[in-house]
Amino acid sequence: MSEHCHHHHHHGEVTAKSVKLLILSFAINMFLSVAEIIGGIVSGSVALVGDALHNTSDALSILIAVIAFKIGNKKASAKYTYGFKRAEVIGGFVNLILLFISGCYLLIEGIGRLIKPEQIEGMIIIWISVLALIVDLFTAKISHQGAHHNTNMKMVFIHNLADAFGSIGVIISGLCIVWFGVYSVDGIVALLIAFYMIFQSVVSFPKIVNILMNAAPDNIDIEQVKNCILEIEDVRGVHHLHLWNISEHSVALECHVESCNVDIVPIVADKLKDKFGINHCNIQVETTSCGECCDL
Repeated sequence: MSEHCHHHHHHGEVTAKSVKLLILSFAINMFLSVAEIIGGIVSGSVALVGDALHNTSDALSILIAVIAFKIGNKKASAKYTYGFKRAEVIGGFVNLILLFISGCYLLIEGIGRLIKPEQIEGMIIIWISVLALIVDLFTAKISHQGAHHNTNMKMVFIHNLADAFGSIGVIISGLCIVWFGVYSVDGIVALLIAFYMIFQSVVSFPKIVNILMNAAPDNIDIEQVKNCILEIEDVRGVHHLHLWNISEHSVALECHVESCNVDIVPIVADKLKDKFGINHCNIQVETTSCGECCDL
């Protein structure tokens, strides 16, 4: 006998208002990126172009979050029986690759500017970076409204805040050029932004790959889950236990439970939900063990 138990969670869901704010934030960030790229080309500043690349990456991550929210809200179908929540993970995977490539490009350009500094128009850098700082702080304020309740909004807020610090760095670069004629500082700021981009992509990469590979969540010990089930009265054994993330916040479990009590499924599901936050269970109850009849 097998039963399926699915507990729905509404904490951290993105509201329609939050999506509108994300779209506004995306539009503003893309406008800023275009302004920074033009300003970087005109002034000759690789740091400003680097800040534009980072800002573009953040804008794309906002767009991905919006698209993923729209797709993720689609109902499950006969083909996609788990629904479309993992669209957000796939989008994040694509965004990380783009972030890493942009970081590597900026790293090469920054090293080139340190080896051979070029003359730069410092005042253009300063004015555009001041504009960027204002936009970064404004978009950070927008995303901060939902940052306490949703991870996507929290990440958007953190990235916008980091962009603000990046803009401050480029402003300092422009001031050093105007006041002291030190052009090499442009390359240094570009390298700092590049290292940040590469670091963020490398650190986030394993988590996303683990979700795509159906690995057990890092914060849940599968042996503890097994022992938790075995502690329940009437449970004689547990086998073929699998644990994975359907999406970033939705954890699924399936297992075979040996028990004479065929009504034990909701008891097991409720305990797993309360102790580990596992909100999607597929539990098969066996009065006699199936042994090793299953490959997985």
